[in-house]
Amino acid sequence: MNKQANKRKQSQDAIMDAARDEFIQQGFKGATVQAIADKANMPKANVLYYYKNKENLYHKVLEQTLEMWDTAIGDIVLEDGPRVALERFIAAKVDIAFENPKASKIYAMEIIQGAQHIDNFARVYLRNWVKEKSAIFEHWMNEGAMAKVDPVKLIFLIWSTTQHYADFETQILNITNKQEYEDDDREQVKAFLIDFILRGLKIS
Repeated sequence: MNKQANKRKQSQDAIMDAARDEFIQQGFKGATVQAIADKANMPKANVLYYYKNKENLYHKVLEQTLEMWDTAIGDIVLEDGPRVALERFIAAKVDIAFENPKASKIYAMEIIQGAQHIDNFARVYLRNWVKEKSAIFEHWMNEGAMAKVDPVKLIFLIWSTTQHYADFETQILNITNKQEYEDDDREQVKAFLIDFILRGLKIS
């Protein structure tokens, strides 16, 4: 049973990885199950056995992305104070960008195309999350623990500066004349963004 379960997981992981590549390259409309199967080096019937159709595949890719992202963005709590909370938040978002650039790109494409497949997450969960975290930032601002700024725009700033390293990976590598990110790039980005944002917020 363990061998069978491992084989099943390996097949599903291969399909998911192939699906991410196909959806990034072709978008949802242009992607095909056959192309995903070819990328995964398995028959189309095997892909359909696990996921039934292209819609299920796409939803599963998005579900994995949102679960991963939700884990990272849920770490802003009042008791930690602004320095600890923001350092952890920024670092987690940078980690996602460097470790899972495909997931970030697919999410960005879905949002650009109107978030039709994640409407509830985008319109309900994220709205409530931003409202909740903005209230925490405002509490710290009123205590004098950080500079008074628009908390919603602060969240947008952190999202955009961290996700940039995934969504615009090709452009960054071209400009810096690299084939791929080097080992110390991630830590340098973390250090730069944490220092820059915290100094801007006057967090000591």
